Amino acid sequence: MQTSTTATRGTRDSRRHTPKADMSGVYQRAIRESFVKLDPRIVVRNPVMFIVWVGTIVTLLVTIDPNLFGTVSADAGNQRLLNGLITLILFLTVLFANFAEAVAEGRGKAQADSLRSTRSDTVARKLLPNGSIQEVSSTELRRGDQVQVVAGDMIPADGEVVRGIASVDESAITGESAPVLKQPGTDISSSVTGGTRILSDELIINVTSDPGQGFIDRMIALVEGAERTKTPNEIALTVLLTVLTLVFLIVVATVSPLANYVEAPTTIAILISLLVALIPTTIGGLLSAIGIAGMDRVAQFNVIATSGRAVEACGDVNTLVLDKTGTITLGNRLADEFIPVNGHSVEELAQVALAASVFDETPEGKSIVQLAEREYQAKVGFDRSTAEGVEFSARTRMSGTDLPNGREIRKGAVDAVKGFVRSRGGKIPAEIDEAYARVSRLGGTPLAVCQDGEMYGVIYLKDIVKAGLRERFDQLRRMGVKTIMLTGDNAITASVIAQEAGVDDFIAEATPEDKIDVIRREQNEGKLVAMTGDGTNDAPALAQANVGVAMNSGTQAAKEAANMVDLDSDPTKLIDLVAIGKQLLITRGALTTFSIANDIAKYFAIIPTIFAAAGIGALNIMGLKSPQSAIISALIYNALIIPALIPLALKGVQFRPLTANQLLRRNILIYGVGGVIAPFIAIKLIDLIIPFS
Repeated sequence: MQTSTTATRGTRDSRRHTPKADMSGVYQRAIRESFVKLDPRIVVRNPVMFIVWVGTIVTLLVTIDPNLFGTVSADAGNQRLLNGLITLILFLTVLFANFAEAVAEGRGKAQADSLRSTRSDTVARKLLPNGSIQEVSSTELRRGDQVQVVAGDMIPADGEVVRGIASVDESAITGESAPVLKQPGTDISSSVTGGTRILSDELIINVTSDPGQGFIDRMIALVEGAERTKTPNEIALTVLLTVLTLVFLIVVATVSPLANYVEAPTTIAILISLLVALIPTTIGGLLSAIGIAGMDRVAQFNVIATSGRAVEACGDVNTLVLDKTGTITLGNRLADEFIPVNGHSVEELAQVALAASVFDETPEGKSIVQLAEREYQAKVGFDRSTAEGVEFSARTRMSGTDLPNGREIRKGAVDAVKGFVRSRGGKIPAEIDEAYARVSRLGGTPLAVCQDGEMYGVIYLKDIVKAGLRERFDQLRRMGVKTIMLTGDNAITASVIAQEAGVDDFIAEATPEDKIDVIRREQNEGKLVAMTGDGTNDAPALAQANVGVAMNSGTQAAKEAANMVDLDSDPTKLIDLVAIGKQLLITRGALTTFSIANDIAKYFAIIPTIFAAAGIGALNIMGLKSPQSAIISALIYNALIIPALIPLALKGVQFRPLTANQLLRRNILIYGVGGVIAPFIAIKLIDLIIPFS
């Protein structure tokens, strides 16, 4: 996989480029949406809150007519007041749950508004088959059309550059102010996005998307949540919460005859209050917000996820497959030294290396040219217009130049160049293996250089491992995540880099097929695999991986195959995405634990006071004033805890690189024990404050 210039912009915090939403506007929108979401067709999607919604309607009816479901023994005026308070609190409980979801959605919609402002209907110069140019609206462009864009133009649609070279301002998409060079012929710099602006020169672009299906259109739909569906874990948890709700519904239904038998003061409103207090309303109200916030946190890292399933899968990843170049190393390997063999001088090697690299536009090729010209005053000894460049390919693992006199000059992987020399009748000098081993031991990449059947020497390309990666890989290891480095380098070089970086395993001299093979091997062992890629040859592996992250600078094929797109084109961000996914799962587990633990305190608040006549008044360990006060206090706490936990649901529980068992113990200690203690204190304080006895 080659790496774009944007992929090595350093270790900057990519989150700073995310458009910041006007939070006051988000909250205003969320308040409005909270009432819109009271529509029963929307509420029914959340079974727990739907029960609360139905309970609100029933208590409203008995507020209007306390005797609606039978004569009540208590004073009708006091009963109406109690029923009215219960109705209000239940209504606020549903409203707060709606507000939590609306705030989470609002941040995504604010980002969508920012993205939408970059999309506009522009005039495009469409190239016709006869070579003429026709001005049309960008909305009329179709896949396969070709358009011309010149300096100052907005690129009208997603596409691939087929001719020209120009600087493009992608800040509207990535937030990165530095322009990006676009040109045809390479995976990493030929893809352009509609809505970006060309700054210099001109390009001919082949349109790759139909109207309404471009990259920005998909981004808007995704961050707005229009395509959000529940993830498997969310569905499983929703089923669990529904089952718990049904269990408590059955339990509360049996309370009525028991209460009548012991002459305990129960009404339909009290029974509904008991049900609402016991079902897991806290996690029921926050569950959707947690999932939406997880996708939003990914978006804050300038990554667009195609679904919540992709974000959640990051948290379950067991294996990370990482390319060496641009991910583990800084990316652009630079020529550092020429090592001649076979009796040739270093100047002769520099001359042949220069000739092999004049058509190589990669950073590595340019560095070879610069080193040869700067240090050894090498000159191109032929007319470039009559020579032909040979491009590097994953199959040959060589590039070079064919001269008009029939000479063939090649540079590339040592074993590949050896094979080329042998095929031309040449012999392999013993020194080549010594030079190969020397460069490999230094952790560099050796490139052999030959002319026809004669070996000239080795170029030492220097690799630099990114700072801090060993510590990050150690964190992943503690979480049970295995890291595998893929590289086209030889085994010795790969082992040095792997040891320095701290990865668990590596595959040297890897081909595109090796990427798919290693992913399938890990998946066959029951593991979830994540990988990054940017080229067309990465597309099959990205599609095979459970989490595939494509670089925004990559090809359209890579973006379509992946389930995440990194707008900053930073391959190391995959490590951050794993942390975000795990944080999502931890947050959901922590708040579920807290919600269920809350029920213990609410049980001790309501049951003992209602059934005091049955002789269990001693269980009223909080000393609540009366059954009515206990019910109101418990319901107020039940309602207020939802907005109190909204910041935690949106921000997420602090992530720590711990094993599953360590995380479980930590959750039980903090959110389990805390979930038991907190409501005891809060309900007692509310009971002391409210003037209800």
